[in-house]
Amino acid sequence: MSKSTADKTKHAHNADISVEEKLVALAKLQNIDSKIDKIRIIRGELPLEVQDLEDDVLGLQTRIEKLNSEIQDIENDIQDKEAILIEGASLIKKYEDQRMNVRNNREYDSLTKEIEYQNLEIQLAEKRIKEFNYAIQMKKEVVIEAKSKLTEREADLQAKNDKLNEIIAETEKEENLLRSESEKNEVFIEERLLTAYKRIRDNMRNGLAVVPIGRDACGGCFNKIPPQRQLDIRMHKKIIVCEYCGRILTDDEIIAKATGEPIATAE
Repeated sequence: MSKSTADKTKHAHNADISVEEKLVALAKLQNIDSKIDKIRIIRGELPLEVQDLEDDVLGLQTRIEKLNSEIQDIENDIQDKEAILIEGASLIKKYEDQRMNVRNNREYDSLTKEIEYQNLEIQLAEKRIKEFNYAIQMKKEVVIEAKSKLTEREADLQAKNDKLNEIIAETEKEENLLRSESEKNEVFIEERLLTAYKRIRDNMRNGLAVVPIGRDACGGCFNKIPPQRQLDIRMHKKIIVCEYCGRILTDDEIIAKATGEPIATAE
C-alpha cells in the first residue's frame, strides 16, 4: 500500500470516529507521552552531568600535558644555561692561563675584562637556573594538584556513566514499548488534531496538552471556565480548548475511560 493510500485509509477511518472517542484517544496519548517524559527526565539530567565531567577530564588532561610540555621546555633552558656555565669556566681558565704570559698591560687588561665578563655570564646563568628550578617546582605542584583532580573527575565520570548505562538498560525497553503504544494510539486521531496536540505539548513546560477540568477551572492554567463551557466539555460533542492556555479540555469521564485514573494537572 502506498503512503497516499495509507493516509486516505487512515483519514477515512478517522471520519468514523466520534469526538468522544477522539478525546479518549487524546487522553490516552497524553498519559503515554507523560510516562515517556518522566523516563526522559530521569535519564535526561545524567547525560548533561556526564558531558560536563567529560569536559572537565579533557580540560585537566590538556592542562597537565601543557604543564609537562612547559616543564620540559624549562629543563631544556636549564641545560642551555648549564652549558654556558661549563663554557664560561673553560674560557676563564683559558684567559687566566693566557694572562700569565702577557707581554704588556693592554693585553692583561683585555684578558681581565674577558674574565670579568665570563664571571658575569656565569652569575647570570646561575641566577636563571635558580629561577627555572623554582618555576619547575611550582609547575610540578600544579601538575600534582591537577592529577589529583583528574583522578577524582575520572572516578566521578565512571560512576555517572555506570549509572547512566544502568538507567538506559532499565528504561530503554519500557520507553520503546510506550513509544510503540503511542504510535498505535495516534491512528485514532486525525492528522490536524494530532499536529495541534504535538504543538501544544511543545509549548508547555510540563508537556501537558490534554487536561481535565477541576473545581470549575482548567487543569493546566487553573483559570475559571464558564458553566456553559463546562457543559459543552461534558457533552463530548466537540474538541474544546482553554481560551487562556490553549490546552485541550476534557472531563473526569474521558480520563477514566482513557487511563482508569485522573491524569496529573499542570504545576
